[in-house]
Amino acid sequence: MTKVIPQFLRRSFLSLSVAALAGATAFSAQAAWEPTKPVEVVVPAGAGGASDQMARTIQGIVVKHQLMKQPMLILNMGGASGAEGIMDVKGAKGNPHKLMVAFSAIYTLPIAVNLPFNWRDLNPVAMIALDEFVLWDNAEAPQKTAKEFFAAVKAAPPGTFKMGGTGTKREDHIITVALEKAAGVKFSYIPYTSGGQAATQLVGKHIEANVNNPSENIAQWRANQVRALCVLSSQRMAFKDKVTTDLAWSDIPTCKESGYDVEYQMLRAFFLPPGTTKEQSAFYADLLKKVVATPEWKSYLSKQALKETFLTDADFTKFLEKDEAFHTKLMTEAGFAAKK
Repeated sequence: MTKVIPQFLRRSFLSLSVAALAGATAFSAQAAWEPTKPVEVVVPAGAGGASDQMARTIQGIVVKHQLMKQPMLILNMGGASGAEGIMDVKGAKGNPHKLMVAFSAIYTLPIAVNLPFNWRDLNPVAMIALDEFVLWDNAEAPQKTAKEFFAAVKAAPPGTFKMGGTGTKREDHIITVALEKAAGVKFSYIPYTSGGQAATQLVGKHIEANVNNPSENIAQWRANQVRALCVLSSQRMAFKDKVTTDLAWSDIPTCKESGYDVEYQMLRAFFLPPGTTKEQSAFYADLLKKVVATPEWKSYLSKQALKETFLTDADFTKFLEKDEAFHTKLMTEAGFAAKK
């Protein structure tokens, strides 16, 4: 015999179900983790460099679009080639209110100086871009192309041409050694605290070249103070909007096109300290996903010639493992790996 439920009871059951669902949703929203105080964003580099610029751009986007209730505080901790910032974050065990901007130093420092650190010590959040490197010289120099530049370096006594870069035995220095081997030349490598400083020194003719990221030399390039000789990538950059009066990023030839088979791209990513949770990492990954969807970020990518690459979870870990092996190989070949 089929039982008939009175209409008023069905309405009651429906009301109870909706109320229960609303209660569960409210509980879930309350249970989701979010920061309860200002978030310190540690940049293991000096002010004015590409990492610093990126962190401050993201800070501005978060504020403009109200993506987080708590403010972001940018802290530049570039001492000891970035070790100061990295070890600060490693030591902040369980602190979800400290976020680190990561780049190649997470590999190069442990390899170069036996720093007691490995990226696996931290909680990976997300990678949001890959950054290019460009070989630049002063716009007033007589050399117009990469071939002419290296011919001039080769004709001069070894070490006459000074190459500026950020830090010692880091990405700029690694690229310099790779270019030396590819071109059969020798530079005097001059380390600075940031790419911004290396850009200033190139404009002032205190060095003959640098291998800055696009964002670190864009102002000087736009002002026709520096010249872009070649990009250290497998293919030309995609951005076709004019940066200078005549040139776009896509107009810069690859170094391989010019006869120097050297490639290097650098991750732009974020990590939390050890001992933080998956829920906390997921909050920041979601925050960054919202950031990279904004028109301001798209514009920043185009202007700074960054390659958009958003990775989290297993895909991010896989990238880190492969990139670490790549850096170990490069630094060993360059003679930069410290003895164990």
